[in-house]
Amino acid sequence: MKNNEKTTLQQAIYYAKAPIIIALILTPVRYCLELFGLPENAIFIIGLLWLTLGFSIYLGIKIANHKQAFKILLLSLLIYSPISRIPVAILWWVDTKWEIGTHYGLYYDNFGQALLNHVIYGSLVQLVPGFLLGTLTIAIMRYRKTLTKNKPVENG
Repeated sequence: MKNNEKTTLQQAIYYAKAPIIIALILTPVRYCLELFGLPENAIFIIGLLWLTLGFSIYLGIKIANHKQAFKILLLSLLIYSPISRIPVAILWWVDTKWEIGTHYGLYYDNFGQALLNHVIYGSLVQLVPGFLLGTLTIAIMRYRKTLTKNKPVENG
């Protein structure tokens, strides 16, 4: 391997960085909007699942021509998803500790349950549709590339 070539893991980390930063900002913003009284259906669009789907499409377009595209996609999502969910578990703790009453404090009896469900289960909720959509995007981009390669040249 040449010095300037990145490993598949390094590429996955590189692509996961920006969505992680966005997610670490997005969750507290959504929490604050809920504290300000915006209804859940108004702030639903500001969520990690939508960010994951957008990230998966973007990444699928960006890496479609790479030999290891599917592996990079999967590794990026495996890195991004659990890290992006950590603020949700922390906000569960904040919400229950001070009895604030947002939707973040619902459902779980202790931090272990919240961590397991928000980070592990929540990651799967992001991972599965994200990987499917990213895979579909890669397939479409590759198919489009074959169409342009096989397009007959017009003599004019």
